[in-house]
Parts: sequence; C-alpha cells; structure tokens
Amino acid sequence: MARRGHTTTRITPLQQMAASCSGAFLTSLFVTPLDVVKIRLQAQQKPFAKGNCFLYCNGLMDHLCVCLNGNSTSSLKPWYRMPGKFNGTLDAFVQISRNEGLRSLWSGLPPTLIMAVPATVVYFTAYDNLKEAMGFVPGKKNYTVPIVAGSIARIIAVTAISPLELIRTKMQSKKLTYQELKSCIRSSVQSGGILSLYRGWGPTVLRDVPFSALYWLNYEYFKFQLCEVYHTEEPTLVMSFFAGATSGTIAAVLTLPFDVIKTHRQIELGEMETMQHCYQACGRSLAFINCLCIQQERLHWAPQSSSTFILMRRLWMQNGPKALFAGLTPRVVKVAPACAIMISCYEGFKSFFRRRNEQKRAELAAWE
Repeated sequence: MARRGHTTTRITPLQQMAASCSGAFLTSLFVTPLDVVKIRLQAQQKPFAKGNCFLYCNGLMDHLCVCLNGNSTSSLKPWYRMPGKFNGTLDAFVQISRNEGLRSLWSGLPPTLIMAVPATVVYFTAYDNLKEAMGFVPGKKNYTVPIVAGSIARIIAVTAISPLELIRTKMQSKKLTYQELKSCIRSSVQSGGILSLYRGWGPTVLRDVPFSALYWLNYEYFKFQLCEVYHTEEPTLVMSFFAGATSGTIAAVLTLPFDVIKTHRQIELGEMETMQHCYQACGRSLAFINCLCIQQERLHWAPQSSSTFILMRRLWMQNGPKALFAGLTPRVVKVAPACAIMISCYEGFKSFFRRRNEQKRAELAAWE
C-alpha cells in the first residue's frame, strides 16, 4: 500500500505541463486585478513619466514595464495612465469596473502570460521530475531533496526565461519592430557576448532560488503533515491551498531583502533608460552632463551597486534593518494567495490526471 501523502500512479510530463499551465493561467486571472489597482493607485499619487518604470506582477513573476508616451487627449492612452481619483483599493475596484469596464482590471494580462506560462511550466515540471529522480518519499524526512530540486528547477526556469524578459523589456521601452529587435540583439551579443542576454540573472537567482528552496521544503512538510492528520494519500484542494499559502508566506518574509535589492536594480534599469533618452536628445552637451548628475543624485548608490551584498550592506547602514524589509505587507499579501492558488490548481489538475490514468489502466485491464 502507498504511504499516506504519496501516490504510485504517475502522470506524464505532458500532463504535468498542462497542470502547471492551467495553474499559471488561473493564478494570473485572480492576481492581476490586484496589481492593476495597486499600480493605478501609485500613478495617482505620482504620475509615471516617459522612460520611468514600474514593477508589474501577475503573482508568478515580476516584470519591469518602461512607461511609454500617452497622449492626454487620446482615448487610447496606456492603461496605467488612465485618469481617476480613487479613495482606496475597494473604491478603485468599483470605479474602474463601473467607468472602464471589468476588462480593465485585467489590463496587461496577455503580455505577462506570454512570460509567466512558459516559466511556470518549466519550473514546476522540472521540480516534479527532479524530485522523483532524486527518490523523494514523503515522511522519510529526506527534505534536502525539495531544497535541491526546487533550487535547480528555479535556476533552469530563470535561465530559460531571462533572454525573453530582456527582449520583452526592449520591445516595450522602444517599440522596436522585429527586424530592429533582431539587430539590437545581434549587436548586443557582438559587443557583450552571449552573457549580455542574461543581465539581471544574478540578482534574480539570489532572490528566487532561496525562495524556491524554502517554499518547497515547507510545502512538502506541511502537505505531508496534513495528509497524515486527515488520513489521505494525496492532499485536497483546501490542504494544498493552506500549505501553499503558509509556505509562500514564510519564504516571502525570509527572502524579502533579496526582493528589495532586485527592485532597486530594476528601477535602476528604468533610470538608465531615462538617461539614454536624455543622451539621445542632448548629445554630449552640458544638458546631458546635468541630466547625468541628476540621475546619479537620485541613485546615489548606483555607481557602486555592482555587488548585491555590498548594496544590502549599504542600505542597512543608511536606513537600518527596516530598509531590507520594506514592503513586507504588500509582498506577503501578493505572494501568499498567488502561491496558494498556483499550487492548489497544480495539485488539483495532477489529481485529475492521476484518476484519469487509473481509470484508463483499469479499463485496459478489464478489456484484456
């Protein structure tokens, strides 16, 4: 008999990919409106200027969005610059739905799905197969396996998606045609080598790998304990939801300093984009030198921020420990439900495919 919390019926890699793809899609549908409202509230306090950037997250991935021009007299202005006087989150939900239609709450969903779905498919499929190859059995206290499998799976996913993220950001920031984009990538590789396509890979790995290791360690532990308590071989949707939310919260809190650093680096990229626009407009003139000085004043740490740990130390010394844990509440509020929805959908679809495989096996046995 199978151990509680562990089933012997396998699902195919294609079914794993379908389960993770469905989970990513449903997570994006639930979480995207929250981030749309957050960004609109932020833009209300301080409107985004061309060349500046904001962070956009569908619950699965963070995206750097560089702001484009928006004609104030046009009805086709970017969604993040639409007018509105909101008195809070709930009021923003009501007003956006009433005045702009429900679809506005899912603005920006298609481009993020293009990134999030393949990354999630690679990540979850790699984790499950690595965990199985390493011989993980729930209840045997071999919890080094989820740590190693989760870390490797995250590195694979980040490595696979980094060039796509760079390409997407370039297309957003400059509205390049595919031919221009191809030339831009070719010149970037010629001047900086293939590694130029992986800018930002280091800080992303430093944030996401510890998160993945902590998340899967705690998730496997909580899932097994719940299965033991309720005497079931595999978790229900409620169990997966609870285990995912708890594990996501723990991982989000402990890895927040790395998330702060990643945010600083993404904002720095947006500021460099602004400097580039200034350079193109002014050339090597006094105006450009003034622009450069202004940018360096706004980012007084930027010229020295080559090392993640040096930047962490500098933030600690300037503003104390709270600087490395800025935005704790919003991060937990966003990450916990996203992790819960993703893993419960993923486990739910895997259970569906297992039952389907078992049924097919039984029918085949009866036919023979």
